[in-house]
Amino acid sequence: MEILTNFAVFEGGDGSGTTTQLKLLKEHFSLAGKGLPSFYDTFEPTDSPIGRIIRSGLKHETALKPETIACLFAADRSEHLYEKNGIIERCARGELVVSDRYIPSSLVYQGITCGEELPSYLNKDFPCPEVIFFFDLDPETAQKRMETRASKDIFEELEFQIRVRSLYKAMLPRFRDQGVRIEIIDASKSPGEVAALVWRALQKMLIFKGFVL
Repeated sequence: MEILTNFAVFEGGDGSGTTTQLKLLKEHFSLAGKGLPSFYDTFEPTDSPIGRIIRSGLKHETALKPETIACLFAADRSEHLYEKNGIIERCARGELVVSDRYIPSSLVYQGITCGEELPSYLNKDFPCPEVIFFFDLDPETAQKRMETRASKDIFEELEFQIRVRSLYKAMLPRFRDQGVRIEIIDASKSPGEVAALVWRALQKMLIFKGFVL
């Protein structure tokens, strides 16, 4: 796979804090003002029509087969990458793009629900990010964090999340072998402590070269 410079991805099981950390990172860039690279935060599934269908399926609102969800994720990702002002275009013009979930999520989640072959095929031509942040948290702790959520999606069950964590750990070395930097983040720490770890690791990206931090 091609490595897409200036692109970072947050990955982890449900409840591991990827969404919270992306929000904190966005706030950090906003407060810092000038003197940092231009920053764009995003997420998958997106808010596009395809992404909304996916979310409806994940919340049991629309009946979708696992294979259909895998195909929809790939279609949503293609638009996310290649649309006007998408990830590819933003990275090319020197923006730092950080996405809450990307290819690894599909390989893990859809790999469990419909087997490894289909998600691997659907995602084989997409570029790899420069760095993957894996927020590692034991599923029992993650389940406690999610108890306050108003509704759960189809993946937020303890037994499923145990498999998710195991598959992430087995799969991430494959990305490392292709030249992707892997940052393992201890997500059991407080949000502020995790954010500090993320910021320290993020500064190793090529885009920060030349900036006084």
